[in-house]
Amino acid sequence: MNDDKHVKVLFRVYSNILEEITVETMWTKVIDEVQGLYELNNIPFYLPIIASGDIIFAEFDEDEKMLTYRETREYSGNSTIHVILMDDTAELKNIGKPFEELGCNWEGMGNKYFAVDVPVSVDYVLVKARLEELKQQDIIGYAESCLSEEHQY
Repeated sequence: MNDDKHVKVLFRVYSNILEEITVETMWTKVIDEVQGLYELNNIPFYLPIIASGDIIFAEFDEDEKMLTYRETREYSGNSTIHVILMDDTAELKNIGKPFEELGCNWEGMGNKYFAVDVPVSVDYVLVKARLEELKQQDIIGYAESCLSEEHQY
């Protein structure tokens, strides 16, 4: 086991939100290379069904020519929310900052889209309230792409 080793894994999964096959490569931390176990190290931008900290099984795929996701073995309890800015005057960093204050991490792509990582320890009721407030003001649209059991109510 090598605690410092990180590798990229290809994910090719169907997204109910986008209604198409979604492809994304993500950094993972090697947990057990022999058993094909890896821990997701970053926030998925498009992928449903997966969140940071999840332990996945991946194997080398001859067609893809790289490590490829096969299944999730252990869920972290974290959730992934995908957000799109609907208001042209809103700035990504200003919209993302309140989520940071609630204990979430987020990463932006361009100036209209970001993904929020909601750690298992964060009270999702507060995050959901903020999402709904921004949605009702027509500032954002969002999808609960991977909502953990710990965050469902």
